[in-house]
Amino acid sequence: MKSAVSRLIQSSGPSLSRLSRSSTLLGNGRLYSTDTSSGDPKRVEEPFKVEEAETVKMDPPSPDQLLVLGGNGFVGSHVCKEALDRGLSVSSLSRSGRPSVQASWADKVVWHKGNLLEPASLKDAMSKVSAVISCVGGFGTNSQMYKINGTANINAIRVAAEQGVKRFAYISAADFGFVNFLLQGYYEGKRAAEAELLSKFTYGGVIIRPGFIHGTRQVGSLKVPLGLIGSPLEMLLQHAKPLNKLPVLGPLLTPPVSAASVAKVAVRAATDPVFPPGIVDVYGILRYSGQK
Repeated sequence: MKSAVSRLIQSSGPSLSRLSRSSTLLGNGRLYSTDTSSGDPKRVEEPFKVEEAETVKMDPPSPDQLLVLGGNGFVGSHVCKEALDRGLSVSSLSRSGRPSVQASWADKVVWHKGNLLEPASLKDAMSKVSAVISCVGGFGTNSQMYKINGTANINAIRVAAEQGVKRFAYISAADFGFVNFLLQGYYEGKRAAEAELLSKFTYGGVIIRPGFIHGTRQVGSLKVPLGLIGSPLEMLLQHAKPLNKLPVLGPLLTPPVSAASVAKVAVRAATDPVFPPGIVDVYGILRYSGQK
């Protein structure tokens, strides 16, 4: 047996021979070095000592930080409430800051004052958020409408991209045919913002295009129940999609949607990484809002 091992060592080349001379494997499995190159033929080095890795305690990930632009408005307030119901950390930025309404949900939102037409005023509010939903829009002259619906949102999209925001949902508007020409500045602004969003957030940008949005709207101390008109129309028109193809009048038959449905889809679009980017039309809002 001993002669067979000797022949094996010799045939394995110099490397194995050196290993046999320099190391001794004891019965307990530890490898000791007997290398005499150090000058001391009696020296036996200690086995390698392996230190156990230190356990590092890491803080659990914080909930998604969501910023709602225009969170004190009709749609924006619904978005804030929907996000809070989902356990998200919510902040909002608008020109007026916190709304005057006295409600428990408003106490849970961090309110910022800022002007979307002044990009520098947006950076602090966007510095630590992972997603943004813009509910900013308005009417006026054509130039005013373009500035509110277009320029303001374009500024917000650019700052969000610079700050490393992951997802951005923009509540835009459905096409209404010839109405688009009557509100030229409004729709041109909306479409310009949409183009900017798809450019800056190719994989995390979602455009939501509702038509008439119904629900209870707070106007000062007065509550306007838009649902009395919108809800029956929604029930009637959501099953009449082919009528949208009619010339001239077709787009006017776009079914209304509730502010709650828009909010539900917007929050999901902004926080769900698998939600597909692109445009969600009225029928998509109805479909997504019906999903659990």
